[in-house]
Amino acid sequence: MSRGAIRGWVLYDGACGVCSRWVPFWTPTLLKLGLHTAPLQSPWVAERSGLSPEVLLKDIRLLHQDGSLTSGPEVYRYVSKRVWWLFPVYLLSVTPLLRQLFDWSYRTFARHRMRVSEVCRLG
Repeated sequence: MSRGAIRGWVLYDGACGVCSRWVPFWTPTLLKLGLHTAPLQSPWVAERSGLSPEVLLKDIRLLHQDGSLTSGPEVYRYVSKRVWWLFPVYLLSVTPLLRQLFDWSYRTFARHRMRVSEVCRLG
């Protein structure tokens, strides 16, 4: 995969301190997959996705080049399946009982991400 070929965009909550800290850390890895990053609050995101800001901000999103969206824990599965050293995480995340735990963990964090950012003093 050429670094110039865009396969999609990982869209994160730019107002979340945890998200704003971690996404830049992962950007080099994501770029190798052809995935660029942008805050969900970017004006073009709502326009291109067709989702309202309230709906957009509930989850991390992966906007594919063809316009389709992957959301929530499925974004993590998409990435971990394609990065060789994260593949074990992918396998665990699709195992029936662990899948439920993985999804629950994601949902719990997503609901409380602003509080986590505040407690961790991540602006």
